Amino acid sequence: MKLIKVSLVTSLLISIVLGAEKNSDIDVNANMAIASNYIWRGMTQSDDSPAIQGGIDLGYKNFYAGVWGSNVEYGNSSEASMELDIYAGYADKFYGLDYDIGAISYIYPNESKELNFAEIYFGLSKNFETFEIGAKYYRGIETNDFDPTDAWEADVSVPLPMSITFSALYGDYDNVGNYYSFGITKAMDKFEIGLVYTGIEADADSSDEDNVVAVISASF
Repeated sequence: MKLIKVSLVTSLLISIVLGAEKNSDIDVNANMAIASNYIWRGMTQSDDSPAIQGGIDLGYKNFYAGVWGSNVEYGNSSEASMELDIYAGYADKFYGLDYDIGAISYIYPNESKELNFAEIYFGLSKNFETFEIGAKYYRGIETNDFDPTDAWEADVSVPLPMSITFSALYGDYDNVGNYYSFGITKAMDKFEIGLVYTGIEADADSSDEDNVVAVISASF
């Protein structure tokens, strides 16, 4: 039932966006994915179960904003069944480097507001034609219900023949652990299929995880 709800909401939003795109100068893109597991910073967010995900991105010049959603499952200790991420930022180039600065809010509609939190982020990347490297820093925004934490990550992607891309990522989430992933994706027109290995070397209060995730996604 949770997957059905997310799928219906995502399909409705995509239909609205595609209709609005015809009457707007704003760039509009929509995406949808089915994943065998929802992994965030090396940790399952769907209790090792499949996830239906989708989002909408709006762009105007160098500014962007968007919303993204997925079903989630955290066990008996939480009633959260859906995650909605709302984000906005500004991206441009500076002396040959691409930079991205913005903020993102993680919202769980079925749970108390204590689970909600937000982060600001800043990223840099450089495309060398034969490969691309990047780094990103996240800083939690302090509230009465959330103590801020830091996270940083570095990634590399390498285009291969037959529209295949290899990518790898390594990151550190303050007081949680070091996480990593690597895998390949295959582009086919508006669709992509991917297979990714993810893991986290957790700090004392968390648990190590290793997962292999298959994903099929589409963009419109």
